[in-house]
Amino acid sequence: MGHSQSNDLQQQRLLGRFWKTVSGFWKGPAAWRAWLLCVLLLAIGIAQLLTQYWLNYWNRDFFNALELRDRAALVREIMLFFPLVALGVVLAIFSVWGRMTTQRLWRKYLTTHIINEWLANNRYRFLGHLNGAVNPPNPEYRIAEDARVATDAPIDLVLALCLSVLTAGVFLGILASVGGALTFELAGMSLTIPAYLAVGVLAYSGAVTATILVIGRRFTNIVQDQVQAEAAFRASANLIRERGEGIVITENKTNEIQELWSSFRIVIDQWQRLCWQHMRITLVTNGNILLAPIVGLMLCVPKYLSGAMSLGEVTQAAAAFVTVQGAFNWLVDNFSRMADWKSAANRVATLLLALDGLKEHERLRRN
Repeated sequence: MGHSQSNDLQQQRLLGRFWKTVSGFWKGPAAWRAWLLCVLLLAIGIAQLLTQYWLNYWNRDFFNALELRDRAALVREIMLFFPLVALGVVLAIFSVWGRMTTQRLWRKYLTTHIINEWLANNRYRFLGHLNGAVNPPNPEYRIAEDARVATDAPIDLVLALCLSVLTAGVFLGILASVGGALTFELAGMSLTIPAYLAVGVLAYSGAVTATILVIGRRFTNIVQDQVQAEAAFRASANLIRERGEGIVITENKTNEIQELWSSFRIVIDQWQRLCWQHMRITLVTNGNILLAPIVGLMLCVPKYLSGAMSLGEVTQAAAAFVTVQGAFNWLVDNFSRMADWKSAANRVATLLLALDGLKEHERLRRN
């Protein structure tokens, strides 16, 4: 328990240090541009949601016309389909521009800050001589790669979360309206489930999310261990190269080679652990991709057979079921991405803490 609490405190410390620096992007003189981009992204997302809403009703009208063999209605729906698709494509393109522009500006802010701190007073020369766990190996990797991952992911994750909440609210209303209540006999009693399609998608989504949380509860730690193992392996190989080039002079060539092979074995072991974790998560996510549309259709069968739902309403409800389930699936879909982000943010924070330590050492030496 003590070790777990210590790890939790360390995680909180690292994430707190990370946000202390990156939050400056949203508070500084140029913050208006970042917030303007966020408002634009949200507006585009709402427009995409409205387009998806119209397509859902188009789905109903098209299959109703098909069921009735109404040629005029079919032609009308086909002519309406292409403008809706074109609008969806245009909005998707603008969404990519908005997201990547925000990510680029945020990464520029963070990387510029780290490089300035790293170069100031030749701190890059002293990082490798720090004592303690705060000593960060491969700072150049953290500046180049981890800073990118740490600023890319939050934009995507937060935007997807906001749109998932809006999508779930809108399409749950469609499911409640189209499906209505379901009444059935059980053990001689008549039972009624109000808005049964909405209840069904909530139950199904809850089961999927709970499963992924149980299966992937160690995923973040495994990702972080694997990345740290890769960094240690690169550092071991880099030390041998520098020794061969005369950059560093050591007398422990044998130990360095043993350390290289030992680091490589750890990398392979950690990769195997990561592979097994990915396999377990893939079992849930891919199974869900196949099951969700079928579950939505099967829930509509009683109403369709009783004549209470048309074919168009069945397809509309099934599509809405998949949409809502996808919205509630935000955690499942982004589980790996969140693990990668947390790992990258922790490594950036470790570098920032190391630079903080050097700055404190400089201050004490001046005094």
